[in-house]
Amino acid sequence: MSDTNLTSVTSASVDEHSMEEVRKHVRTYLIVGVALMCGTVLTVWASLIHFDSRAMNIALALLIASTKGFLVAGFFMHLISEKKMIYSVLAFTVFFFAALMILTLWSMGHDSIIQIR
Repeated sequence: MSDTNLTSVTSASVDEHSMEEVRKHVRTYLIVGVALMCGTVLTVWASLIHFDSRAMNIALALLIASTKGFLVAGFFMHLISEKKMIYSVLAFTVFFFAALMILTLWSMGHDSIIQIR
């Protein structure tokens, strides 16, 4: 009989713990959802403002879009908890992007093999 009571108490505490975690995650998702809605309103509002240059409008739109993208990828896709993998993929991406940009600039130079032909 004590095993039954122990099992009952253990399963009750596990269920209570999991329900508390579910509530925590739902609360996080609701906060992120509200932040995304605010970001959408901010995007529409920012599109109505005309700064001195078009580049400033584009920079502001990219900043808002990047923030919203971070929220979606970080919380809804659970990438915020995958730090080691994300940083390693980011390092490889930065390395290869820089290498491709250097190769592109090198190929456009005056003494490049491509320009000689």
